[in-house]
Amino acid sequence: MKPNVSTVGIDLAKKLFPLVGTDTTGKIVWRKRLTRHALVPFLAQLSPVTIGMEACGGAHDWARQFHPHGQTVKLMAPQFVKPYVKSNKNDMRDAEAIAEAVTRPTMRFVPIKDVDQQDIQALHRVRERLIGERTALINEVHGLMLEYGIVMPKGVAKFRQAVVEKLEAEKDKLTTLSQELFWKLVKEFVALEDQIVFYQEKLETLATTHPECQRLMTIPGIGPITATALVAAVGDVGVFKNGRQFAAWLGLVPKQHSTGGHSLLLGISKRGDSYLRKLLIHGARATLRWVKLQTDKRSQWIRGLLERRGWNRTAVAVANKNARIVWALLSRGGVYGAPVS
Repeated sequence: MKPNVSTVGIDLAKKLFPLVGTDTTGKIVWRKRLTRHALVPFLAQLSPVTIGMEACGGAHDWARQFHPHGQTVKLMAPQFVKPYVKSNKNDMRDAEAIAEAVTRPTMRFVPIKDVDQQDIQALHRVRERLIGERTALINEVHGLMLEYGIVMPKGVAKFRQAVVEKLEAEKDKLTTLSQELFWKLVKEFVALEDQIVFYQEKLETLATTHPECQRLMTIPGIGPITATALVAAVGDVGVFKNGRQFAAWLGLVPKQHSTGGHSLLLGISKRGDSYLRKLLIHGARATLRWVKLQTDKRSQWIRGLLERRGWNRTAVAVANKNARIVWALLSRGGVYGAPVS
């Protein structure tokens, strides 16, 4: 092993990890394959280097393990590493591409999360999965009941209110076996609801005790769920130079297609975290419902957008503005106060 290694690219895996070490000129000094247990001891005995990895499963945990040994760790989105893969793809060439990509001056890096952030993100992921299961269950009950001539109203709230009453009122249309089936599905629905409420309350409790969440919740359209999701996703807001970069990271800016000096702006890029983008847009839609009752400048701006651009485009524009405000609060501190006209 030579002493002039400045950059190490690691292709993360479960058991065997390919590593490529390069010097300051980008020349490959060595290639290695290490087991999971040998990885940290090997990197710990190196002089301080820059370690590049793709932001995939386990990357944040490895980054936290490497930091105490004086190593600088940078995570990159896999799609930004792919252009540097040469010829046929294999694990060692992936590690080589990572080592090259991490040195690029224009490369964009993923903020490294701490354990608390990952705890919050885990709560969000479980809650989102349960919501998806609840939606699938409701759709299944809708379809099955329709086969017996029973029409259920749309929406979770209406389904919750009507399902028991419908089963009681329309039981003459059902056989003994089908009644047993539907009551079993109702119990499953109730169990899912209880689990969703549990995770919802956990997140709301965290939001009330987390200072950054409390600041973010002063923004109209951002509640405890969105605030905790933002805090969990954004490790170091300093990696974004301004609010527009943060909004672009969330996919809330127009997709650009320019050539020959002609610039064409399309719909939003929809890049980045789709879950965060969805929460911001849903929160923005909620604010549109009451802007007619408000007289502040923000509400006047939203009303003007509604008249010119319609509901959906205005919701995205408000979500974009909220994302920029989020960046400002997380980077500069303080709380949001809408100016009153």
